[in-house]
Amino acid sequence: MSASPHRCGWCSDDPLYIEYHDREWGVPSHDDRHLFEMLILEGAQAGLSWITILRKRENYREAFDGFDVAKVARYTPARIEKLLGNAGIVRNRAKVESAVRNAKAVLKIQDEFGSLDAFVWQFIGGKPRQNSIAHYKQGFVKTAESDALSKALLARDMKFVGSTICYSLMQATGMVNDHETACHRYKPVSKLAAKGK
Repeated sequence: MSASPHRCGWCSDDPLYIEYHDREWGVPSHDDRHLFEMLILEGAQAGLSWITILRKRENYREAFDGFDVAKVARYTPARIEKLLGNAGIVRNRAKVESAVRNAKAVLKIQDEFGSLDAFVWQFIGGKPRQNSIAHYKQGFVKTAESDALSKALLARDMKFVGSTICYSLMQATGMVNDHETACHRYKPVSKLAAKGK
């Protein structure tokens, strides 16, 4: 039996975590629906563990219409109340209401910039940052770029978009490559970034 490849220290042996780490985390994303999904999920994580959110992810996708921004933006107070009764998601009123509020803001961003993708990636000049960290605890929790992104989103009336949440979003969507240098995903993700994909 071959040994498991080295993974970032934050990745547990939970199959869901391994799948997320190996296939998605750090891979540059330019899909508005995925970017919106991660924006909402990172906000939902506040005060919780990421594995908690991963375990609820499919429930979120079902509850929030596959993270269709236009549909979420139209959610009524009655729909919000229904969501708050859904045990499959984090039933925090502020977080659920923020998802709808943020969707409305994303629609305005798409109108102004053409896409959420164009808006968020401008904060790092459109090209992924390649960090070199030996252990994830040596990494950043926020940067000047995440500060700027947070400030811009807050100015657009979004909630749950503090700098730390924004940096987590940047890590998750490949705006930065924060895989540990010894991680088996570090080089493949670096190559994706070099290709601009």
